[in-house]
Amino acid sequence: MRAVVKPAPGEGLALVEVPVPAVGPDDVLIRVTAASICGTDVHIYNWDAWSAGRIKPPVALGHEFAGTVAAIGPAVDDLPVGTPVSAEGHIVMPGARHVVSGQEHLAKDMVVIGIDRPGAFADYVAVPRRNVWVNPPELDPEIASLQDPFGNAVHTVHAQPVAGRSVLITGAGLIGLMAIPVARAAGAAAVYVTDVNPRRLAMARDMGADLALDARAAPAEAVMGATGGAGVDVLLEMSGNAAAIDQGFTLLRPGGDAALLGLPGKAVEVNWSDHLVTKGATVRGIYGRRMWETWHQMRALLGTGAVDLRPLITHRYALDDFQAAFDVMRSGESGKVILRP
Repeated sequence: MRAVVKPAPGEGLALVEVPVPAVGPDDVLIRVTAASICGTDVHIYNWDAWSAGRIKPPVALGHEFAGTVAAIGPAVDDLPVGTPVSAEGHIVMPGARHVVSGQEHLAKDMVVIGIDRPGAFADYVAVPRRNVWVNPPELDPEIASLQDPFGNAVHTVHAQPVAGRSVLITGAGLIGLMAIPVARAAGAAAVYVTDVNPRRLAMARDMGADLALDARAAPAEAVMGATGGAGVDVLLEMSGNAAAIDQGFTLLRPGGDAALLGLPGKAVEVNWSDHLVTKGATVRGIYGRRMWETWHQMRALLGTGAVDLRPLITHRYALDDFQAAFDVMRSGESGKVILRP
């Protein structure tokens, strides 16, 4: 079968022929119908410091995907061939402390599809049955492939109450953009977004932001004006950018809530006294999706039409054209980019 792999350390990827994954007793072999490119995939393409320390080439990339069941292991008896599915990309051992305590998404022994084991930028991918999520047959596979990042947005928004509250999203990447309609569906009174990319700010307006502001053009005046000088009730930090983090906490009102999803590339200096201690802020770190609470929330949001992710998909490519897909994704001038094997 075909697979887009990181063949060796250094920049770039390659399309190669590899064996179809073996199916273990508890595994499900999935025929991939749509896969979306994540920022993590771009980091691996570029071979940054994180990638060099984590990735062990050769490995097939891709952890955001949808497909149909192609084969099952002998211990699997509840997934007929042809069933439409996606999968939770974080694989953990059953019985681990974090699993039994309801914090499966934080397990230390986690293995990630497309990072630590072969991923879904391929014709087929194999995953454990317990990680398979059955999709409604009417759900578009392209939308179904977005559930991994969409789940990050849902988890971040629902980490604190947002109903009737003002929300600031720092970073209009794809997850930040997804968080806009999620916050709206959760009852947010107002949603403000900051970024430096004009295209992404335009997309934020299209997704329902009340204000979409250039982070370099002193957005504080507009946000403070919109909140009557109080500051926002909730900060959703999606960028991982040090300046955006500082700006976000500056605009958070005393006693406000902050949920941090963005990952800085290096250690960030924080004004501990002003932003956290004397402000009395409640701060939560967000990682991945809560299994499976977040997935059920996603199903409801997509199934009822409360959230429409279709405007975020801007480019589609065949798997053989992966290079063009990564070129447009790396340009920063795209929304979500889909690969179709």
